[in-house]
Formats: sequence, structure tokens, C-alpha cells
Amino acid sequence: MEQRQGKVLVVDDEAINVAVLRGILSHAGYEVLCATDGPTAMTLALAERPDMILLDVMMPGESGFDVCKRLKSEPATAYVPIIFVTSLSDVSQKLTGLELGAVDYITKPFFAPEVVARVHSHMDFQRLQCDIIQEQASRLGQIQAAQRALLVRPEQLPGARFAVHFVPVLEAGGDFYEVVDFGQGRASYFLADVSGHDLGASFITSSLKALFHQHAAPDRHPAETLRAMNRILCAITPEEVYLTAVHLNVDRVRGTYAMSSAAHPPVLACLAGQPLRYFDLPGSPLGLFDEVDFTSVDGRLSPGDRFYLYTDGLADGINSGLATSLGFRNLLVEACQRTQNVPLSEAVRDMVTELVGEAALGDDVVLLGVEA
Repeated sequence: MEQRQGKVLVVDDEAINVAVLRGILSHAGYEVLCATDGPTAMTLALAERPDMILLDVMMPGESGFDVCKRLKSEPATAYVPIIFVTSLSDVSQKLTGLELGAVDYITKPFFAPEVVARVHSHMDFQRLQCDIIQEQASRLGQIQAAQRALLVRPEQLPGARFAVHFVPVLEAGGDFYEVVDFGQGRASYFLADVSGHDLGASFITSSLKALFHQHAAPDRHPAETLRAMNRILCAITPEEVYLTAVHLNVDRVRGTYAMSSAAHPPVLACLAGQPLRYFDLPGSPLGLFDEVDFTSVDGRLSPGDRFYLYTDGLADGINSGLATSLGFRNLLVEACQRTQNVPLSEAVRDMVTELVGEAALGDDVVLLGVEA
């Protein structure tokens, strides 16, 4: 069986033009589909998914330009290369076609070698693009796997008593968390949001993990740890890269906690005998300035107390711009109240589901719950 070079849809209201193009392309090894009007072309394009479309400009009813707009608006055909077929000598008309998304044009009467050369060239280019996209997708998947491998899971550190729900907006995100269990009821928790939502932000996470493990200690105050990390981040990160972060230490034996923030969203605390409250701690972001200042809070813990650390993507997932609003804070408090009596892992999952749902996220979302 002869191997086809690809599938081409020819659209022209003149039967002679269809016959000529079908003959040229079939002889060159292409499978050819034919349509004589816009509606038929749309039906064939959606059903057959051609590799390329040759589209006449001047057709009764729907013009080629109209059909092109419809093809580009459909996800299934938006990236199919379109070559306009025209007898027009007006350069502006040709430019209009290219502006609508066509990759090229050929003119009547047809010169067979030119038709085959243009179809072959653009189809090869499209295949090359697809190969590159597949390769990039594979690499992104590897980056995602590597980043996920860096993130500790609650079942790995049961003594740290935490739960997390992490939804990256890209295959690899710029949000990062880390937990260190020092034993004897003492643990440290760190949550950061790196500026930017591209792959560059995700590459910093491995450095953050190493830095936090190097500087966090059960008897070292979170503010001291953040200052130490900031000195190194200022030296290793580009000027345009910075991060917000929050660091929590918990000592369950002594019944104490300490917390510091580097310009990060506030922490929601559910403490025994107290109404739900936010710890809104001003501070400098990490990686920008050599001299930084952090606000801290220290307090007493009771069994069952909970802290919720999150990134601003949680607010953005509800309504862009609500990250610091009273409206978002009230919603989070209400979600927390409804989940106070369920296991922490379920509470974290249910809170994110309730607040974000199926929204199209524009930023990474992390909700990290800690229980005394």
C-alpha cells in the first residue's frame, strides 16, 4: 500500500480547480479531501483533521477569509496550516489572509511543482513544531517529576502532623514548601512563593530546600533562619527574582510556637479558647535586599490547634485581586470553621475544593495545614 505524505483538504467552489489540485497532490502522494463551500469545509476539517488546508479566497456565501476565521476559532483546527488559493493580485488581500493566520498563498493558474513544494515545506515545518512541542512536554514532565520529588509528603513525616494540597498552574510551579521533623515533637514548616510563574521560578526550589535544611533548627527562631537564607539568596538569584515566605516552628512538648513572615500572605490560626485569627506579619521579601526586617509572633500551643499557611494563588483562584481583601479572609475562615472537626488531610483538601473548585487557575495554589 502506498504511504501517504499527509492529508490535505482542498476548498474551492470551482470544480476545475478542485480537480487540478487533487490531481497534483494525489500524484505527489498526499491524501486529498475536497469541499466546494465553507460549511462543507468546516464539517470535513472537524471530522477528518487534515494536516493542511488549501482554501480559496473568493467563494460565494462564506469567503475563504470567513472560513479561515472559523477554523482558527475551533480548538480542533486552530493549528492546522492554511494556504490561501487566490487569483488576486492585490497585495493587501494577501496580507489580510496572512494576518488571519494563514501560513502562505498560491496563485492561479497552478504551477504543480510550486504547489507541491509549498505544501511539503509547510507540512514539514508543522511536523517539526509538533516534534519540538512533544519534546518540550516530555522535558516539562521530567521537571514536574523532579520538583514533586523534592516536596515532602505527610506520610513521610507522620510526626510533623501536617497536610498539604498543592496545585501547580504549570507542569512545574514557583510555589514551594518544606517540612523538617527534628523529633521529640519539634518541627519546622516553610512555605514560599517565587516571583514569576514560569519554569525559571521552579528551578529555585531545589536551592530553597537545601537552604532551609541548612539553616532551620529547633532552637533557632524563624526570623534568624529567614535572615540567613536571605543573605544567600541575594547572592545567587537574579535581580528580578525574589520570593515571599513564611516560616513556622512548633514544639509540641513545650507547647510553643514561633512564626516569621517575609512579605507573605497572613497565616490563619485555630487556637484553643480563641476565635479564628490571622497572623498578618509584615516583612521584607527574600532575595532583594541585604538588609531585611521580619515581624514575628510567639505563643502557646494546645493539642489540636491548627495553622493554615497558603500562597496568594488560593485567593486568586476565587477572584483575581482578592488576595488581601476582607472578602477572601472571611471565606477562608468560613471554610476553616466547616472543617474543624474533620481530619487535617480532609480539611485541607475540602478547603481548597470549596474555595477554588474547578476555576481556571492563574497562579499556583498551596494550602499547608499544621496541627499541634
